[in-house]
Amino acid sequence: MRPCFLVLDQEYPGSISTRKLVIETAKLNVITAYGADEALETLSRFPNVDGIVIDTELGRRTCDELINEMRRVRDDVPIVTVSPGGNAPCGKEQYHVSNFDPRRLLDVLQEICDSELNAKGELR
Repeated sequence: MRPCFLVLDQEYPGSISTRKLVIETAKLNVITAYGADEALETLSRFPNVDGIVIDTELGRRTCDELINEMRRVRDDVPIVTVSPGGNAPCGKEQYHVSNFDPRRLLDVLQEICDSELNAKGELR
């Protein structure tokens, strides 16, 4: 079964997320949310995602507040933040990637997938 990631991304009128396209091109499934509340509702409905990707330029909550709320739904899910700068804007994510480095994002998501497989005792 292909891994699935919840992606909290900016909504662009008239088009879908470029980040979603990049991730799906790598044959990973994506559930997209366009706001913090929608992301929390989606995670509650689909808690078995393999990881979460958060665009830190969104919402009224800080990314640490959002991550805390997500951890209440599922405390073990790997979280990747994506922002324009090179420094992680949150302190609670496991991974951080620059907005301008889609290859690195895919590498991180693959690392998460590999970790999940190793934790389950399966070989790739």
